[in-house]
Amino acid sequence: MRIIINGEHHDFETSISLSTLLEKLGLDQRKIAVERNREIIPRATFQHTDLLDGDTLEIVHFIGGGNKKPNPRRNGNIEKDKDCWTVAGRKLESRLIIGTGKYRDFEETAAAIDASGAEIVTVAVRRINVTDSGAPTLMDYVDPKKYIYLPNTAGCFTADEALRTLRLAREAGGWSLVKLEVLGDQKTLYPDMTETFRAAEVLIKDGFEVMVYCNDDPIGAKHLEEMGCCAVMPAGAPIGSGLGIQNPVNIRLIVEAAKVPVLVDAGVGTASDAAEAMELGCDGVLMNTAIAEANNPSKMARAMRLSVEAGRLAYLAGRMDKKLYADPSSPLGGLI
Repeated sequence: MRIIINGEHHDFETSISLSTLLEKLGLDQRKIAVERNREIIPRATFQHTDLLDGDTLEIVHFIGGGNKKPNPRRNGNIEKDKDCWTVAGRKLESRLIIGTGKYRDFEETAAAIDASGAEIVTVAVRRINVTDSGAPTLMDYVDPKKYIYLPNTAGCFTADEALRTLRLAREAGGWSLVKLEVLGDQKTLYPDMTETFRAAEVLIKDGFEVMVYCNDDPIGAKHLEEMGCCAVMPAGAPIGSGLGIQNPVNIRLIVEAAKVPVLVDAGVGTASDAAEAMELGCDGVLMNTAIAEANNPSKMARAMRLSVEAGRLAYLAGRMDKKLYADPSSPLGGLI
């Protein structure tokens, strides 16, 4: 007796039941489906189904997709240790840095920072209101012993203004790790790179560890690194715009060339923007407005935390290659 099983001929000396055939083939009847002559045989009738000479059987089961050649880029499991990064000798777990401005009050600020998981927060340096010296301050709600304060030069349009501001910040809190940003105009808040270079040079000579806000220019970013800046932070888009990364190619070029941390600074509007920055290989993301101006800052802060983690994990995992045409995820071998 000859039976065709999955396209191949099999000969048997005597008649045989479907159940006996499956046992001979070593198949678990609970995990397969059988079609005889294009009619599906219910599993409950396997034992009572006698096969006839010339029957055609299709026996199928579920499989996962994949019959690809090994991917040479794969290097085993992602490290089990926490994926930390280092800036100016400080080892950090969170790759999200958030600002402390634009919130409704200090309680909302503190709650958002807590939800974000950030370890570094940016702080602006402003005059004390001497007529109300007892008013609450940021330090009352965001403990500088728990978080790394990163004084910045927000609102400075010249190198001299930036230098004065950061020297006062160091005197006030003893902070040498600072964020330098020297703005070019009120409309775009893009950096004035000439003044930025001048300020960075003086600050580095003065013992500051400078994380610097800059244009998404690979050449300029490299010059800042070579000057001694401990991190470069190219703008993804204008500060507070929420437009997302407008020039991912340049960000990627900066990342590939840099030997210091690269963080996207400015322009992030929602979680997918933060994930994109991390997928490009950035070491971190700095944001303020995207969280502070959300309808629920704490929820957005948590979303940003998760998106930064997801983007980083995707970068470490390695993105699949882009292809012009379709490529089926299920293997073609064994088609019915």
